[in-house]
Amino acid sequence: MISVLIECKDQEKALAVTLAALVNGAVEGLVAEVVILDRGSRDGTALLADAAGCRFLDDPDLRDVVRSTRGDWLLLIEPGARPLLGWVDHIGQHISVAQMSARMRPSREYRLPFLQRLRRRLSALEHGVLIPKRQAIANAKSGHSLESLGRGLAMTQLKCEIVPAAVLALQ
Repeated sequence: MISVLIECKDQEKALAVTLAALVNGAVEGLVAEVVILDRGSRDGTALLADAAGCRFLDDPDLRDVVRSTRGDWLLLIEPGARPLLGWVDHIGQHISVAQMSARMRPSREYRLPFLQRLRRRLSALEHGVLIPKRQAIANAKSGHSLESLGRGLAMTQLKCEIVPAAVLALQ
């Protein structure tokens, strides 16, 4: 089982999109919990997290959060990103046989225009990061962000796709 970690600030609408995409994983028994790491939101993020049954933590320490998660694997994802059809099976297969971190493939159908992809800095979490909890504990530092936890990891690429959060911003 996995714990999904989402870090956000004033991203209620984007968070709703991501939580809706994660429902299938919860129904199938893959997602044990969703933890929202809030960095000072003033919108309805806390209410949305509560309504969706997420654990909501206001400005938490990353090291403490990672240690307290229920899953043996963590999925780090940006608010607004949406894993596409088949992600539950592919992640379930990966965590049952592999020990290496992984990420999803960028969606071929939903993506930024070519020039926008060239001009921007790629986020470490743009394609999601699936990381074993023991590795996350070793890498987590107090006061750091999920972005820092997902950066610089050796990863394999899963055969499922994700719509990056940046695509939602265009719609």
